[in-house]
Amino acid sequence: MEDRSAAQFSLVLGVLLLFWSSAFAAIRVGLEGYSPGQLALLRFLTASTVLGFVAVVRRTRLPAWKDVPIILLLGGLGIAGYHVALNTGEMTVSAGVASLLIASAPIFTALLSAFLLRERLRPFAWGGVAVGFGGIALIVFGAGRGLALGPGALVVLGASLCASLYNVLQKRNMGRYAPLEFTTYVIWAGTLPLLVYLPGLVGAVRSAPLGATGAVVYLGIFPGAIAYALWVYALSRLSASVLSSWLYLNPVLAIAIAWIWLGEIPTALSLLGGAVAVGGVMLVAFFGRRLGPGVVPEGR
Repeated sequence: MEDRSAAQFSLVLGVLLLFWSSAFAAIRVGLEGYSPGQLALLRFLTASTVLGFVAVVRRTRLPAWKDVPIILLLGGLGIAGYHVALNTGEMTVSAGVASLLIASAPIFTALLSAFLLRERLRPFAWGGVAVGFGGIALIVFGAGRGLALGPGALVVLGASLCASLYNVLQKRNMGRYAPLEFTTYVIWAGTLPLLVYLPGLVGAVRSAPLGATGAVVYLGIFPGAIAYALWVYALSRLSASVLSSWLYLNPVLAIAIAWIWLGEIPTALSLLGGAVAVGGVMLVAFFGRRLGPGVVPEGR
């Protein structure tokens, strides 16, 4: 990439990570007034409305009929499945720990990418994955919860697997559409199964604290509509396994945001783990994308 293009991509990636990292704390706030399913529905009704307005203004084309099944599958995995599972897990798991567990997604994504997309990572990149995971383990220990996985944590890991499947299948099927188009289709598709939570949503909106509703609306606009569009754009430029490795930065940012927003104070060991995780990201990002087929930036 040229210098200007590289700078623009770095800005996109930074904004994306900031929005998604803030989502963990916002979910905790939203759960003060909504059930996990209601929170997911209100969030993506908001995102769908924003994207619907943009689609009308831009006269966005409809997807081809042959692509509707995979779009519905991606919506079910990456929107409905992922977010209901994550919200459910965060009822008993803190925002910081949830972000750490979701950070296991690059491990799943790398394996699935190797199997489904035939992407290959060289030893340095795999070393970065290992270093990053070691950093995640240090953060978990620093959070004071050890490595034992309760039911809530297992549900969050299920969300992580949904995210990995979504990323790999999306990479395989997004080439025929612009990033914003594809994002719009998937979010609309993922909102449809969430409508099962509609009957109780109106009452929840009336009784929920204003801060909880504001947090959910924020989730719909910023970590929802905007961040998903940025993710699809970024995925069009880098391989799924390399791009997902940047998600190791999410726990670092999420812990900092939860510290400021929720008063969750990180320990020294958590901060050390964050530094190690960043080192792993650097290895994968700077060595992985330059080595081996399927790991170079992919322009369109």
